[in-house]
Amino acid sequence: MSAESEYAVTFTAQEHAQLLPVERDPTPLKPDEVLGRTLVTLVSPGTELASGYLGAKFPRVPGYAAVFAVEEVGSDVTDFAAGAPAFCMGSHRSFQRLKREDVLPVPDGLSPERAVFARLMSVTMSTLTTTTARPSAKVVVTGLGIVGNLGAQVFQASGYEVTACDPVESRRETARQMGIRNVLPAVPGDGPGVAGKVALVLECSGHEQAAVDGCKVVGRRGEGVLVGTPWRRRTDLSAHELLHAVFHNYVVLRSGWEWELPRQPTAFRTGSIFANLGAALGWLAEGRVRVDGLYSKVPPREAQQAYQDLLHMRGKHLTAVFDWTDCP
Repeated sequence: MSAESEYAVTFTAQEHAQLLPVERDPTPLKPDEVLGRTLVTLVSPGTELASGYLGAKFPRVPGYAAVFAVEEVGSDVTDFAAGAPAFCMGSHRSFQRLKREDVLPVPDGLSPERAVFARLMSVTMSTLTTTTARPSAKVVVTGLGIVGNLGAQVFQASGYEVTACDPVESRRETARQMGIRNVLPAVPGDGPGVAGKVALVLECSGHEQAAVDGCKVVGRRGEGVLVGTPWRRRTDLSAHELLHAVFHNYVVLRSGWEWELPRQPTAFRTGSIFANLGAALGWLAEGRVRVDGLYSKVPPREAQQAYQDLLHMRGKHLTAVFDWTDCP
């Protein structure tokens, strides 16, 4: 493989993103590796904005997920043909190079821009794998950004009775358009059939008020799972209000850290990251989870505008997909 230039979306300073050339790895492909040209990459607005675009260490190449067209495979790889679309947890670059075990085939008929959402589905699918709640238990999802929207769809598709909550009307309307049946502006603290009867609260906003409100409606020994990262303080709530709700409702309050699961299937462990990613790709292909209308599709050379739009919540979309097909 000859040395070539490739391109990457790069954070060069706080609130500055550029498409810049970067050196392509010139070393020969290893026997267990796969390489290909990127078709699309997916922006994770929470992680990429808070820890990268608004961060302090530059330059850095962000990224969360990619679909690429396979061009070369190592000698030990026998199950990918040239041109086949493949999913990976890749960065915003024009080429992807990974070990075969870190790559999944994209199901027939599933477009790259839809397939790439398997990555954000897997965030809440870790909770689906580990929760003690079973269908058709009541589940409350707080925060209907892209992770919460997909989480509500994932749990509803799995047979749970889902109530999805967000104070922003546009996000509630987007959730309804995705087929979420019960959408509210806030957790119904005294609503009939909810308070004390919820088996699981999936807190996806990172907002401490949502965490407190969720713990107040959880039934005894129910779970409150903190999926959304609390990037900054939003209220003047004291810890006492949360502790009071946890203690008196016997809430199992825990992290929603997705990497609680092993990366690959492991003996004597239930579930894995890649098993969930594979399931997510299948659900997207079947239409069990919908993403059309959730994202804007933009060329990577317009990354700066895309990140600014997400940062300031401009437009109707929850995230962006970079289309690399015309990248030089």
